[in-house]
Amino acid sequence: MKKSTFLLAAATSLSISACSTILTNLPGVYTLDIEQGNIIDQSMINQLRPNMTKRQVLYIMGSPMLSDAFHEKRWDYLYSEQPGGEDRVQKRVSLFFNGDNLMGVQGDFRPSSMPVVKESTETSVDVPKRDLERSMWEKISGLFGSDEPDTFARKNNQNAPEPKEAASSAEKGKELVEEDPDKK
Repeated sequence: MKKSTFLLAAATSLSISACSTILTNLPGVYTLDIEQGNIIDQSMINQLRPNMTKRQVLYIMGSPMLSDAFHEKRWDYLYSEQPGGEDRVQKRVSLFFNGDNLMGVQGDFRPSSMPVVKESTETSVDVPKRDLERSMWEKISGLFGSDEPDTFARKNNQNAPEPKEAASSAEKGKELVEEDPDKK
């Protein structure tokens, strides 16, 4: 009995520990991107210029991750990124000051004189002009073809009577006059 309980516990622990390595490598399983520290990119470093004040550097880079009391002339910025289940990438930039002015940059990024052009993530959408001249039913029936192609033209020209209607109303008037012999 004790031997079977021990074997069951050992088999359970082995199967649970095996699942942890399998679950991280399954296809289609989403893992979050983990970003830590100050986000640093090349465009931020390119904005830095010698003799900038600490206040200007704070505006561009944000507050430093590490500002040592023993090394007040040095600000350290760290950025760690681990995209969904991949290896972590860590970037570091150290800024050196002389008094209140920026003197140098050291680390994984180097300032360049060429501006970094970022691709636009904005999407422009052209909205077609609305046709307010026709009703929804006229628009739909126009898609399938209609028996009366002049419907739209007649609506716009409401003062002018249709030729068929004008002729038919005149004929109806004559018929009414001829049918009623008592009125003569």
